[in-house]
Amino acid sequence: MCEPLRLLGFVANNLTALVTFCRYWYTTGGVPSFLKIAMAGDVLSQAEVENLLNMMTNVGPQPAAAAGGGFGLGRDISERSDPINKTSGHAWAPKEKVQSYDFKSPDRVGKEQIKTLQTMHDGFGRKFAAGLSAFLRAVVEVKLTSVDQLAYSEFIFGLDNPTCFNLLRAEPLEGNLILDINPSILYPMIDRLLGGGREPAMTARRPLTEIEQRLVLRVTKMFLQELKHAWENVVDLEFEVIQTESNPQLIQVVPPNEVVIVLCFEVALTEVRGTITLCIPYNSFERIAGKLTSNAWTGYGSKKQATPQTIKRISKDVRNMKALVKVKLAESKMKMHEYINLRVGDVICTQKKADSPLMVSIEGIPKYWATPGKYMGYTAVEIAEDIEDPTNIIAVE
Repeated sequence: MCEPLRLLGFVANNLTALVTFCRYWYTTGGVPSFLKIAMAGDVLSQAEVENLLNMMTNVGPQPAAAAGGGFGLGRDISERSDPINKTSGHAWAPKEKVQSYDFKSPDRVGKEQIKTLQTMHDGFGRKFAAGLSAFLRAVVEVKLTSVDQLAYSEFIFGLDNPTCFNLLRAEPLEGNLILDINPSILYPMIDRLLGGGREPAMTARRPLTEIEQRLVLRVTKMFLQELKHAWENVVDLEFEVIQTESNPQLIQVVPPNEVVIVLCFEVALTEVRGTITLCIPYNSFERIAGKLTSNAWTGYGSKKQATPQTIKRISKDVRNMKALVKVKLAESKMKMHEYINLRVGDVICTQKKADSPLMVSIEGIPKYWATPGKYMGYTAVEIAEDIEDPTNIIAVE
């Protein structure tokens, strides 16, 4: 350490010499031999300083000296760990890729759990679409479009106002869940339930009336019933609609920065499309997050061979079940005064031919074509063929 300090004392009276020497020292990592010779005297004259500067400019780096020559001496620049190698001129490149992280939106739900939620609700969407098609008597498609984790404030700001904002309780989960039905699909469903035609209805920008809320409640309960079946292998949930609001800003379920899981379903009714969104706060999801791992879900998804006892028990239960069977004879339209003047013995003419097949429905779903007749003195129908695609029959009606 003494040798470089003495040299710095010699050149401190000249700023240009100091800067040039520091640049040379950083580049070569050592003191040139001609500077060591110049250090024999205690004071350098101005001419000697200028000669030293000229020599430092013209002389290149020296070869590495033997080890033990003092701090910074006897080392080649290639041995340094600087960000930029002065000898080769190549910049240092990091080995690992740097990824950005948003502290406002932390990922508290793992990718494995997100994938499990997607698998669960893909099947839920198909079953809910089948039930909603029979209820609305129209072809409905339901598809899961995204599973995201957002801040609660971002979720609220993304909703329409007014909308159908349902606050749910799901025992045994803590806190409340949210089910939002977008007006773009809500009012076409209401129009269909009130006897509207195939033409899409205009989307109204107003809160729901009491009658409309009762109709929408039936759709909401159907959604929750299918959702319960989708979750029954993870946890047995009991859903209840606590409150329905049109302005989502009026209900504060969790703090604005709290992470929520948002499942978005796209609903298509004829030519109209809209979204139904399910919001699960993380504090409600945290208790069951461990059950959504691959190990737990693999155990549920694996198929096991049914035992003869299980087959016998299920067959017995199915045989004892009761189902409502309806046979549709015909339809006809008449004016009100004709309806009032109907008397016993009057004949109502329909547009259906006498030899046309009759439609047999089980629990409201068309299943068979049949022909009318009598059997042992009772009016009966004989099954002629199956109905392959009930959704087409529902759409025509």
